[in-house]
Amino acid sequence: MTTTRRAILRSLAAAPAAAAALLTARSALAGAFDVSDAGWEGGAELFQIAKTELGAERVKPVATLDWSALRPEDGLLVVHPVDELDASEATEFMKLGGRVAILDDFGRGDDLLRRFKIERVTMPARPLAALRNNPQLPIAEPWLDVARGQIGAPHPVVANVRQLVLNHPAALVHPDLSPVLKVRCAGGVDAIVAVAGQVGKGRLFAMSDPSALINSMLRYPGNRAFGAGLVRYLANDNDRGQGRLFIVANSFKQEGSVGGNGSIGQDIEDALRSLADNLKEARKLGLPSWMLALLAAISVAALAVWVGRTSGRPYKSPLPRYARPVPLVSRGGVAGRFAMLAAPSSPKALVLLELKSALFEGAAARFDLESTPTADAVLKAFRRSGQIDAALLGRLEQVVARMQRAEAAVLAGSSSRVPREVVTEAHAVVAEVLEACGALEARRVKGPVGPVSEGTRPHHPDAGDADPGPAPAS
Repeated sequence: MTTTRRAILRSLAAAPAAAAALLTARSALAGAFDVSDAGWEGGAELFQIAKTELGAERVKPVATLDWSALRPEDGLLVVHPVDELDASEATEFMKLGGRVAILDDFGRGDDLLRRFKIERVTMPARPLAALRNNPQLPIAEPWLDVARGQIGAPHPVVANVRQLVLNHPAALVHPDLSPVLKVRCAGGVDAIVAVAGQVGKGRLFAMSDPSALINSMLRYPGNRAFGAGLVRYLANDNDRGQGRLFIVANSFKQEGSVGGNGSIGQDIEDALRSLADNLKEARKLGLPSWMLALLAAISVAALAVWVGRTSGRPYKSPLPRYARPVPLVSRGGVAGRFAMLAAPSSPKALVLLELKSALFEGAAARFDLESTPTADAVLKAFRRSGQIDAALLGRLEQVVARMQRAEAAVLAGSSSRVPREVVTEAHAVVAEVLEACGALEARRVKGPVGPVSEGTRPHHPDAGDADPGPAPAS
């Protein structure tokens, strides 16, 4: 990753990160394992041991771990992390030659340990050796390999340790890494509390009891020797040169990428993680008083603007429902039917069927057909009348065929797409046929076609002036 791209991404994240930082203020009180805590459970003594062994300029306790600042000869000591350590960056750091030590019993260190198949388990209840016979304060000793009848040398971290007093420890299980410290327990079982192994060119050291290095525990010689051996192992090995030791404890932030070669996605993730950390601190520690006053002032101003705009807005009195006009579509009769057929959402097939109904009713009125004639009867009547030419009759047959297909589709419940041109052509043909045959005049004279009773049959224009006879007596 280039420096320019990293600078751009950091500047983009600067605004939300700075805003979140303003919402928080780090607590002035140091917590357990913190290098600035001189209390009985703090880490000030371990910090002092590291400065004595390595020199003050080589010991770097940090609240924000910048992976890009770590070099292959450096070491990283993680004590009781309550935030997840970036396993990918830690692995890459070790592959390049760095050394990482994780001292954790109930924190988030298991997220990284699980990556290397290290599991934390419960310590057996009956250790053979314990401080003041308290099983919660078992005594550990270096693991010595026995091969071919010879006892091997202990791990460099515990080379000067004979006994190490633990404080409510857990145990570790791993199929491959080398044991470093063990606790002898009843029944011939040894509980492993520290393991070490090689990862690429670097090393991983894991211990299940960070409390062994708190201030009150470093008064024991073995614990003090263990602390000194650990910091030398991480940063002052003979074949590694003058490495630095970075120390993080409890909650800490992370940014950057090992070697400075992270992707743009990694930088975005770092910015989001930094913002999430700041917001987490804001939820934990609360907002400063000036920020609360500012938020209250903004809320009051926004409320005043909303009330002013709402109260000054003119409102039109709604018309009562009973006084509203009834839409044409909701009306009955010709107007409602016309509005329904003319609506853009109505299928054109309904208009075609309306033209069919007009054609068949006109033919029935003109030629004395039954009230609901068939298509064949209608066409035969027009053909026998001799009042329309062959060309118009051919167009009429095509229109009636389209009408029949549209009606069949509607009755079947399927969609029938009728183009507008077809409807226009059908309207022209129906109007021309009815006009040519005088069906419109016949329909006006006879009225709607339907069943009629005797004595009320309408007069046919071609029936002459014969007297139909007297009407039945009422």
